[in-house]
Amino acid sequence: MRICWAQYTLWVVIAVLGVASMLAGCGAKGELTLPPTASQQTEEK
Repeated sequence: MRICWAQYTLWVVIAVLGVASMLAGCGAKGELTLPPTASQQTEEK
């Protein structure tokens, strides 16, 4: 059974996009907590 070139290309594109999205998340910097909501901000004032 031969694999169609379009099916092979689809798997390559899926793999490349998956690896790229994982690498994009590696360098994310910043706070690891969610910012306070609007109701919490009004109570603090």
